[in-house]
Amino acid sequence: MRLRGPDAKHPLRKRAVQWIARRMSGAEVPDVVLTLHHRPRFFGDRFSKWLEVAMRGPSDWTQGDREVMAAVVSSWNQCVF
Repeated sequence: MRLRGPDAKHPLRKRAVQWIARRMSGAEVPDVVLTLHHRPRFFGDRFSKWLEVAMRGPSDWTQGDREVMAAVVSSWNQCVF
């Protein structure tokens, strides 16, 4: 089952970002981005802050190590994001 919300119209600025992403990548915008744009105060802002800490905060792993691990896990999950 797919929720209607993330597919609903977004403000012009968000639609422009999505259009540019589709044109540059040649692929549809990932669902996580649509969700971030749909309810930024509920999900997007909190998720983005958590992601920033996870990917760039203090760690024994370098930023590059964390990016590679994220890419590997995404690949295992057949996720384009």
